[in-house]
Amino acid sequence: MITAIYQKYILDFKRPSGTSRGILKTKETWFIILTENEKQGIGECGILRTLSIDDRPDYEEKLKWVCQNIQFGLDILLKELNEFPSIQFGLEQAFLSLQSVTTFELFPSAFTRGEKSIPINGLVWMGTKEFMKTQIKEKIASGFSCIKMKIGAIDFETEMELLIAIRKEFSSKEIELRVDANGGFTPNEALEKLKRLSDLEIHSIEQPIQQGQLEEMAFLCEKTPLPIALDEELIGVFSEIKKEEILSVIQPQFIILKPSLIGGFNGSEQWIQLAKNKNIDWWITSALESNVGLNAIAQFTFTLQNNMPQGLGTGGLYTNNFESPLEIQKGNLHYNNSKNWNFNLS
Repeated sequence: MITAIYQKYILDFKRPSGTSRGILKTKETWFIILTENEKQGIGECGILRTLSIDDRPDYEEKLKWVCQNIQFGLDILLKELNEFPSIQFGLEQAFLSLQSVTTFELFPSAFTRGEKSIPINGLVWMGTKEFMKTQIKEKIASGFSCIKMKIGAIDFETEMELLIAIRKEFSSKEIELRVDANGGFTPNEALEKLKRLSDLEIHSIEQPIQQGQLEEMAFLCEKTPLPIALDEELIGVFSEIKKEEILSVIQPQFIILKPSLIGGFNGSEQWIQLAKNKNIDWWITSALESNVGLNAIAQFTFTLQNNMPQGLGTGGLYTNNFESPLEIQKGNLHYNNSKNWNFNLS
């Protein structure tokens, strides 16, 4: 018989991190722990307050309900949790973990055997010009060939200066540049800004305008001189019909999948299949999970065999993250089997 408990855990940032939703100093996360015949299964419910669609007053109540009704099994519970994508993801992990040979090897592969790695982008956080410049230099020096810069925190001209400075030193063949606007542009100004960014041979821009403006986003994707990737646009879309509609109307060049925000592995696979049907490319990004959730996303991502750099470089953000075999070397995420897991919630 399977029993289940849940527990909250607060992750502390090594240094406050700037996002479009303000400065983050801590990150709340929740774990579901299953037990059956003395074997444990662990899953992380990576909620992002103010961004996750399941940031609701009854979140903990729903976790409690899940643990009390764990005997329903994964398939029934996932259906009941349609509006709680982060709990869906935590449950998927926990059940896979319970069934696996070792607790944290959910998708055995050449990645978990340490034979192959996953190319990732180096993330540059919002902040002052000097802070962002320092981060860019650090990422390039440590071997990243793909850098993602969050824009919208300082004025656009200053952000352009930073990007121009990179391009003066490194061509688009040497450094791939991605930018994430987090919906920071207005529909009226967006196209002009996209044109200016395209002069710098930017790989893509994530969510240039706020989500929910389908016609405006469709216009941008049709006229844009650089590829547009949908990110927040995918959050809170539960039905396959609605997902199909969003992709059909907007016709983006890329979609970005954050399993914690879109219903875990099942949710991600559904979006990927719909995108493939329309020749829309994609990549996967973590959403500030601890190493537990990041590990699950990385292992899942590797099985999909997408060779583009993925957004999986968030493992080193916290002072109290869990020790794990995940390591970043020269812009790639590795699984170092000589390192052990240390999962301790106390």
